Amino acid sequence: MRFLNGMSIRSAIGVLWAVAGTAGILLLALVSLAWPEALAGGGTGVPIAVAWASLAVLAMVVAVCGAVADRILLARLHDRRSLPSRPEFRGVRSLEHPAHADELDGRTLAELRYVVFDTETTGLRPSDGDEIISIAAVRCSRGEVDEAGAFSRLVNPGRPIPRASIRFHGITDEMVAGEAPVGDVLPAFHAYAGDAVLVAHNADFDLTFLRLKEAETGVAFANVVLDTLLLSVFVDPVSQNHSLDAIAERLGVEVEGRHTALGDSIATARVFCKLLPRLEARGVATLGQVLDASARVRRQRGLDLKF
Repeated sequence: MRFLNGMSIRSAIGVLWAVAGTAGILLLALVSLAWPEALAGGGTGVPIAVAWASLAVLAMVVAVCGAVADRILLARLHDRRSLPSRPEFRGVRSLEHPAHADELDGRTLAELRYVVFDTETTGLRPSDGDEIISIAAVRCSRGEVDEAGAFSRLVNPGRPIPRASIRFHGITDEMVAGEAPVGDVLPAFHAYAGDAVLVAHNADFDLTFLRLKEAETGVAFANVVLDTLLLSVFVDPVSQNHSLDAIAERLGVEVEGRHTALGDSIATARVFCKLLPRLEARGVATLGQVLDASARVRRQRGLDLKF
């Protein structure tokens, strides 16, 4: 039992299928050995050639069915679109912006520069020791996403990556073994972001990981931050589902590489660009207005979560 508990579903099914197939083949072989006279062709017996041919066919059927089942399981393993979205997170106050945000309040959303980013982590508890293992970002301005100039780095977390997390992002211990630690990666991301407005989906989650590393890395992100989850609630208040997948489907945005930092960054950037004209249609055209709208939504979401 402990052996099976340590295996993936795909491996366990493969082992069980192999055991069942082997048992069937052995059973047919034993029958042929136990009653050779019947299989030799006397009376109602079956010719020995037919018996061995049946054995060969059974072996082929078992092999083919096993291969098909394995491919189906493997495809499902890599189709991360079927995995649940990250739960809504309430950590640091991502909308408590630095003093220089006042200087940008009157700037229109269309003229600002944005860096849309995402992180993948060892788990969902940044305050309990979970670490960043991947961070990616894309720049966008005037409704255009610069996918060619994307930032994407793996990070060595200095701790094992749980199997439950690998199921989502596909990043293993072997993949990050030779990568730089977060103290080397965050300065590079900070330089990439510059003073642009940061955008993320469920931004509190990613910002909490970044800000918990400020003392260790000496890197502080003082950027203004927008959250596409809150913006989606503002423009579609009657919708119940504001996961990245649900918003992308509503806006007709194609999602590729789901549950990877780069794939989710690009998807979030495309979603954000689609949300901008809808915000303007609601009378929200400046950074100050979108920050006020986001703050109102956040307060309402806070009441919803509390009660």
